[in-house]
Amino acid sequence: MKEIVVVSGKGGTGKTTVVACFATLAERKVLADCDVDAADLHLILNPEIHRREAFSGGKEAIIRREDCIACGACLAHCRYEAVRMNGRGAGDATFTVDPLACEGCGVCVHFCPAQAIDFEPRTSGEWFASETRVGPMVHARLGIGEENSGKLVTMVRKEAARIAAERELDLVIIDGPPGIGCPVIASIGGTSLVLAVTEPTASGLHDLKRVTNLAAHFGIAAAVCTNKSDINPEMASEIRQYAASAGLSLVGELPYDTVATKAQLAAKSVVEYSDSALAAEIRNVWHRITSLMEKKPDAGEEDLQHV
Repeated sequence: MKEIVVVSGKGGTGKTTVVACFATLAERKVLADCDVDAADLHLILNPEIHRREAFSGGKEAIIRREDCIACGACLAHCRYEAVRMNGRGAGDATFTVDPLACEGCGVCVHFCPAQAIDFEPRTSGEWFASETRVGPMVHARLGIGEENSGKLVTMVRKEAARIAAERELDLVIIDGPPGIGCPVIASIGGTSLVLAVTEPTASGLHDLKRVTNLAAHFGIAAAVCTNKSDINPEMASEIRQYAASAGLSLVGELPYDTVATKAQLAAKSVVEYSDSALAAEIRNVWHRITSLMEKKPDAGEEDLQHV
């Protein structure tokens, strides 16, 4: 089984548009939307959910008011200002924990002399196993203001790998999150190839360097695709030069075309929607990617253990 992850150093580069096209063109694959903070691949592929599971990314403190002795130890030790005091002072007050401010560190639980604080797993999102018109898909939704998205990304990837093994499918296509943080690290670890989608702007080049350096740090081969390359030929040339100097494969330069927006409004991938020049170039990118993938080792279960 091979895994390709499509990432971007910044949001809005067209990453999901490219992934939707790959999903249409590829055979024998599972899709994994690992942009769990702002998943949107489902808007194009319209999945039918077959399995829905709650995700617990940590714990939260809950004060049992009937057992609380109002000593104020929880308030004194909380460094996140999550404990709220209602009343004049210790001894007369009642204490509660704001679930949005609680970081789940457990300090208040440790210092409570009455052991009046429960430390329960908190539900911070959901993940789904679905079927789409182009094949199986695993995706997720993180709750508002919730953390531990890297842990949820790993869960999505492992479920996608399980489905691929169960159905004897050859490929997992991952729609990764933007940036270089924990969710991105969880998305790229152990994959066969990273495709970085960028745009011809100063910020696009800056963030492309960051995400490809991240891939290099983890020893993962990376390729580059420039979207809307014709809106700024000078910056597109700089990206070309950077890819060459960094030893990265430049697998495509996609032209700007409003057909991409029209396809999204129709809930279709670009290659499903039209035979435009953009669709033709995306097909070329996919052919180049498959050629690169043939040279890469398969991803095994052991590759996911450190994610």
